Amino acid sequence: MTARPQVSVVIPVYNEEAGLAALFARLYPALDALAVPYEVIFVNDGSVDRSAALLGEQFERRPDVTRVILFNGNYGQHLAIMAGFAHSRGERVVTLDADLQNPPEEIGRLLAKMDEGYDYVGSIRRQRQDVAWRRFASRAMNRVRERITRIRMTDQGCMLRAYSRSIVDTINSCRETNTYIPALAYSFARNPTEIEVAHEERAAGETKYSLYKLIRLNFDLVTGFSVVPLQMFSLAGIAISLLSLGFVVFLAIRRLVVGPEAEGLFTLFGIAFFLIGAALFGIGLLGEYVGRIYQEVRGRPRYLIQAVLERQPPASVTTLARDEAPRNAA
Repeated sequence: MTARPQVSVVIPVYNEEAGLAALFARLYPALDALAVPYEVIFVNDGSVDRSAALLGEQFERRPDVTRVILFNGNYGQHLAIMAGFAHSRGERVVTLDADLQNPPEEIGRLLAKMDEGYDYVGSIRRQRQDVAWRRFASRAMNRVRERITRIRMTDQGCMLRAYSRSIVDTINSCRETNTYIPALAYSFARNPTEIEVAHEERAAGETKYSLYKLIRLNFDLVTGFSVVPLQMFSLAGIAISLLSLGFVVFLAIRRLVVGPEAEGLFTLFGIAFFLIGAALFGIGLLGEYVGRIYQEVRGRPRYLIQAVLERQPPASVTTLARDEAPRNAA
């Protein structure tokens, strides 16, 4: 690892013991076939199974191209990728899930697309192998995101993506606690594009994204890249206020012309409950933005690294670099 790699592959790992052997068996041959210097950075996100031990064994087998970052707890997939970005050295960085739903053999196609001049290559899962409700939820959130942000991603849930060094460096300079990396990269990209990639059934284990986590992730995406929801709620509040004022005027005139009606009490209850529900929704939406501010101003570390497994450069190389530094400075 004395030569700087051209490609860095960042893979977050969380309780993937059952599928790591299959990942190793396919990943390294696929990268060796590229015939370029590369490194693989595994980030163990606080796994409670034997994932960390298996990653350590793989480091012993391929220390020349393997680096392992061990978190001291579970901080989430996107912060694991951020840690991988911070330690990556390649001119191009590829992110990949450990579950083999995105085949490692597709990495070469992403890099070939970057050779055409693109600085960010996203991916679209072809014949997606997921349950129906996940596909439906993904399409719905894609539509919502496109309406309230300038981010255009056909398949926001696919983590197989390629980034140029400049975009990774810019992401590393951001200090956000919660963010959505593909969207953040898109906002920094000068010339982004997408390609279709294969999608397979999960090799082993089970998905780590429950329905609640998917909802939370999409809240981060919406509130992290747009204030349109707040603006829409403000406009809705104005509209509801005007309608309520008109209805009050209508009831006052009706009372003068027709007289009081006890049956109208339930109508008023229905309107009151609707307005209360709208107000609570607005308070919750405002709370999402305030919560993001609260997390940012605390200034706590985004993650804690327990250890980094990597091959140290030979002493002769270190001495040579130290001796050349003053000469280059002169």
